[in-house]
Amino acid sequence: MRLLEDAIVRMLRDRPFYGHFLLGCRKERDPAPYPLGITVRNGVPVILCNEEELEAIETGERQSLLEHVVKHLIHLHMARRKERFERVWDLACDCAINPGIAGLPPAAVQPGRFRLPDGLAAEEYYEALRPRGACGGLEGSGYGEEREDLHGSTGAGGREVQNCTDGLGTCDNHSAWRDADTTPLPLAEEVVRRMAVDAWRSSGGEVPEDIRSVVEGLLAPSPIPWRQVLRQFVAAAGRVGRTATWMRSHRRFGHDTPGIKKRQRLNLLVGIDVSDSTDLPELREAFALELLRIAKGREARITVVYANSRIRRIERFTGSPQVVESFHGGGFTDLRPLFDHALGMKPPPAAVIYLTDGYGPVPGQMEFPTLWVLTKEGQRPAPWGVELRLDT
Repeated sequence: MRLLEDAIVRMLRDRPFYGHFLLGCRKERDPAPYPLGITVRNGVPVILCNEEELEAIETGERQSLLEHVVKHLIHLHMARRKERFERVWDLACDCAINPGIAGLPPAAVQPGRFRLPDGLAAEEYYEALRPRGACGGLEGSGYGEEREDLHGSTGAGGREVQNCTDGLGTCDNHSAWRDADTTPLPLAEEVVRRMAVDAWRSSGGEVPEDIRSVVEGLLAPSPIPWRQVLRQFVAAAGRVGRTATWMRSHRRFGHDTPGIKKRQRLNLLVGIDVSDSTDLPELREAFALELLRIAKGREARITVVYANSRIRRIERFTGSPQVVESFHGGGFTDLRPLFDHALGMKPPPAAVIYLTDGYGPVPGQMEFPTLWVLTKEGQRPAPWGVELRLDT
């Protein structure tokens, strides 16, 4: 995706905070008729790109759209849409961020379009725009567009404001926001917090003024205990094992929507860095005990790989109580052998969890959701993956 990569390089030069933030996203091609989109899927931030659409707009608009999608992710708009009218929430989120972005396409939604002031939060715009006393319905597949009865609405501009949402759209792909349902909100918040910390450090502490207060809040120490982050990551990985099937009807939407067939057992790959720098028995034991509790509490198959510069030993266990033996390997660290092993596993792992100090080479990218469980003094080894700091 040359155009997207070039646009990110320009962001690194012109707007370094946003550029470094984008480096933490997985990049995927997208057939939807939008240049860009962004979401969080199974705990992983994903930026979507239709290169033909991106090529059709000018370079300045590309930069502005990248800033646009980054702000959606920083504010976690996609994760806060649940139980709201989708189209109204989408427009409200655009109203919240677009006034501070120069060079957007002319069709980009602005608050003035609804006779509303700049500077409100997405929730405030949503309350002003949502239909009053009306029921939104789901059509077609059950993933279809919500249909809001916008007539007879009152307050915040009345019927005129409500009706003027008709025919308006977003300048990026918001349909991908449904993927955010695969990630618990606290885990999504932790993922974005770590991305903001990395971007802040990499950009020398320079943060755009219009998002400074949000970023300062993200730079505060995480309030989420590491055990909770680990459990939420595993819960999100478990959703990867769900597949659609027409053999059973959907509980909520009947036979118009495929039901969900769950994989019988959650397959996890756990890497343990056995180099000298991670020889911390107490933390390893606490980590192992928490994994055992998770495995016991759900149908999980866990493959544990002990590695430093190469794989030293492999153990497999399921949800029955067991004792995980300690293993001391010493030597230097190369994080790539574990991921080579993951690519050859049958069935493939739903997620990879790696306990390490992070000092060692890694693959350029990885298709599996990855949780870096880092020691207190460790470093995040790659821009991809979710970071967790392990302490007592």
